[in-house]
Amino acid sequence: MPRTLLLFFALSLLGIAADFYVAPSGSDTWSGKLATPNEQKSDGPFATVERARDAIRALKSDQNLVVQLRDGHYCLKQTIVFGVQDSGKGDTTITYEAYPNEKPTFTSDVEITNWQKATNIPHLPKDAQGKVWVASVNEKFLTLFGPQGRLPRARSAGFIPLENSSKKSSKSQLNLPPGILRNWSNLEDIDLIIRPHHAWVLNILPLASVNPKKQTATTSIPASYAMNELHFLPGTESAWIENVIDALDQPGEWVLNTQEKKLYLWPRADGPPTGIMRPLLREFIRVEGQIDIDAPTDTPVRNLIFRGLTFTHGETYRITPDDKGLQHDWEMHDKPNALLRLRSTENCLIEKCHFTQSGGTAIRLDLHSQKNSIQHNHLEHLGATGILICGYGPGTKDLSHHNLIFNNHIHHTGEIYAHSPGTFLWQSGENRVANNLIHHTPYAGIIISGVMTDFFSKHGNARELVRTIRRNEVSLPKKELSIDDVRPFLHSHDNLIENNEIHHGMQVLGDGNGIYIRGSGARNIIRRNYIHHFLSSIVLQSAIRTDGGQRDTLISENLVYRCTAQGIQVKLNNRCENNIIVDLITGTHKGESIPPTYLKLREGPITGTIQRNILYHPGHKAVFFNQGRNRRLPDAWAHQADTDHNLYHCAGDPKVSQTALTKNQKEGVDTHSLNTAPLFVDPSKGDFRLHPDSPAHKLGIKSIDLSKIGLLPVSD
Repeated sequence: MPRTLLLFFALSLLGIAADFYVAPSGSDTWSGKLATPNEQKSDGPFATVERARDAIRALKSDQNLVVQLRDGHYCLKQTIVFGVQDSGKGDTTITYEAYPNEKPTFTSDVEITNWQKATNIPHLPKDAQGKVWVASVNEKFLTLFGPQGRLPRARSAGFIPLENSSKKSSKSQLNLPPGILRNWSNLEDIDLIIRPHHAWVLNILPLASVNPKKQTATTSIPASYAMNELHFLPGTESAWIENVIDALDQPGEWVLNTQEKKLYLWPRADGPPTGIMRPLLREFIRVEGQIDIDAPTDTPVRNLIFRGLTFTHGETYRITPDDKGLQHDWEMHDKPNALLRLRSTENCLIEKCHFTQSGGTAIRLDLHSQKNSIQHNHLEHLGATGILICGYGPGTKDLSHHNLIFNNHIHHTGEIYAHSPGTFLWQSGENRVANNLIHHTPYAGIIISGVMTDFFSKHGNARELVRTIRRNEVSLPKKELSIDDVRPFLHSHDNLIENNEIHHGMQVLGDGNGIYIRGSGARNIIRRNYIHHFLSSIVLQSAIRTDGGQRDTLISENLVYRCTAQGIQVKLNNRCENNIIVDLITGTHKGESIPPTYLKLREGPITGTIQRNILYHPGHKAVFFNQGRNRRLPDAWAHQADTDHNLYHCAGDPKVSQTALTKNQKEGVDTHSLNTAPLFVDPSKGDFRLHPDSPAHKLGIKSIDLSKIGLLPVSD
């Protein structure tokens, strides 16, 4: 038998035969096949995915087709784009996957070389003298990578914005303390980093002008909110200046000066820098259908599969004047800022891929997105969001639904944009987010969001949400709007968020949550999630939170353990049933210690259900129900809801839980509820299943089996 046939037969037996192959050592003039030893110098795999894509197009096959990528680095100079013509025909699929047991890696790196020891650098801090190296560069970039990962830009000391003399707040002008500003010659390279007014967003804003004498700076892009001291966290250093030579004072830091065409770096190791890479691209792969923004339908790409690929060293992004901010500018609408972006797709699969050490978002599904699956992937050390599904803005064009985010390991997101969550659903419904492990995020774990009612009444050019509303499709009376007026345009409905494990969130920002939902449609379900060790000392956070008018949500069978401040925040007609909240931690607010709150009732009337929950505190002091009058919202009371069959217990002082229960019972609620120990199987080891003799069984409370929550085993 000829060697070629023998090789093909052997590969077929191993189950790894593909239609085409790609390898860094290949050539786009070759056949794209695996070569025999005698053919290796004259034939073999393609060199690029684009060439394999074009070969697949030429086949015009109605069979399943596979392209396998061999081990090595594929350094991209431009985004690889797949269009409608690259769809699988009918129910057939086209797969781009790793060759078995190999690691094809996409980058967009350009190595920076020709380093010279820098001398006589004006304004360089004393500690850095004699330690900084310089290289000539011609392009502007925002991110830099070394052998140990992303390198930080030089940043000034943090400061608190000062109140200006007119006491008028501004989104574009900032008053700074003395000694920070000077008249930099390369102002266009320098950014202001700030948490404006609130604790829940971080802006990166290019400077337009500075006045060191008046100690003011003006930005070319407005902040999300007024640039003044944090409202909820007074006394917090919430701003700094980045990419100035004046602040290059730590190993690993760098500064780019495009006026001089110089890159300055204090290396982490002795000697000249090595392996220093700048990225070219924000998007590595884009799958893009035929999109007509104003039409009611699009033509999506179908049936593409990406499996076992690695993506690393992508560029970060900046807000532009035309961007449309999602809620609180946590992300931008339809923006090319993700390594792998699906824009108008159906039945596509991203599986067993690795996204690591990059400046932006890992995966985003934009606009028309249906029946796509993102599963068994590892996402880590990202500048922005892990996974974003971003549908069309409020209107009648609702084409994002029935997607799956399953069994992904997501951690250390938001390393540049600290508000970025692990997973974000915006204006997208009937999706399932399940069995993901999300941890070490600077802000929230999972966000489900849309547009809040009051934004429909706003007009003008505000960036946050207002620009996303499809005004040609939204006809509303000019009056104070209700949820019933806008509900037809809220597409984040019927999502199922279940069996996820989320821990060690809220590492940087404040007023965030493990799972957060606001401005969404009806019938969202948050169930059987395990949220634990949210250890920020700030009181403004919850493990699970319904916010800002959110209605019609079921929060059920979740376990909350060792989180600071608040367990579950309940509003309006949302239902809170069969949750277990254990061992919450005292937080601080404006320097004052605040006992933990197990259930926070805010924005009434509370007309849903609060039933069959276990609220267990091992210490001496806790608030089981934080209810009553609100300064800005309608009063919220337990007696407004169907509140009963709950179990309260403060083990350190049972009188505390009895007082809470007695108060409710005097108000005609919690008639059958109990103040008693729940008898967990082994709480010291995190086993909160109920003992067979637990009194919770008589209340109808179900055990929560942690073995089915979080990551599940993945077969090869």
